[in-house]
Amino acid sequence: MASAQAFHDVQFPVALSFGASGGPERRTDIVTLANGHEERNTPWAHARRRYDAGLGLRAIEDVQAVLAFFEARRGPLFGFRWKDWLDWRSAPPGRPIDALDQQIGLGDGETTAFQLVKRYGEDAHPYLRPITRPVPGSLRIAVDGDPVAEGAGVVVDHATGVLRFDVAPPVGALVTAGFEFDVPARFDTETLIGSVAGFEAGTLPEIPVVEIRA
Repeated sequence: MASAQAFHDVQFPVALSFGASGGPERRTDIVTLANGHEERNTPWAHARRRYDAGLGLRAIEDVQAVLAFFEARRGPLFGFRWKDWLDWRSAPPGRPIDALDQQIGLGDGETTAFQLVKRYGEDAHPYLRPITRPVPGSLRIAVDGDPVAEGAGVVVDHATGVLRFDVAPPVGALVTAGFEFDVPARFDTETLIGSVAGFEAGTLPEIPVVEIRA
C-alpha cells in the first residue's frame, strides 16, 4: 500500500509534455447579494494546474512510452515530475537564469531555511508560488548579490524546494535565487483508452494530468 503522498522522483517524458495543453486552475466561491454586489472568496491559497498529455503524442511509439510510464506509476497512485513548457523557469523567456531572478527572503540573522518561490505580478498584489521541485543542477543562489554555491554554504532539498544555509544570512540581506522547476503531478485517470487504428486516423487519447500538493 502506498501513502497519499507517494512520489516517484522521475520526469514525464519531456518531448511528450512539450505538446500538451493546460494551465492553472483557481477555485473561487461567488455569492451575488440582493443588491447586486458580489462576495468572492477562495478556499485555495494556491492554484492547481491541469494538463492533457494526449495532445503531445505524435507517433505510436509515443503512445507506448506513455503507457509504460503510466504502468510504472501504477496509474494515479504515484506522483511524478511534470515539465510545464509554458512556465518552467525563474527568468522571463529569452533571458538566461540568474541568481537575482527571484527574491525568496530577507535575512534576520537567525533564519537559515528559505522556501523557493516564484513571483507573479509586478503590482501591489503579487502572487508568490512555492516551488517544491527545483531541477537539480539548475539553481543559482545569492545573498545580497554575492553568489553562494550549492553544497558550499547552502543545501537544497529537491523534494521540497527549501534552501538551508550553514550560516543565517545577516539582518537585511536579500536572499535571491534562479532556477528551473518541475510541477509535482499525477495521472488524473485510472484508465487509458486508445487504439492503434484510432491513433493512425488522427484520434488522440485524452490523458489528464493534475498537479498535486507535495
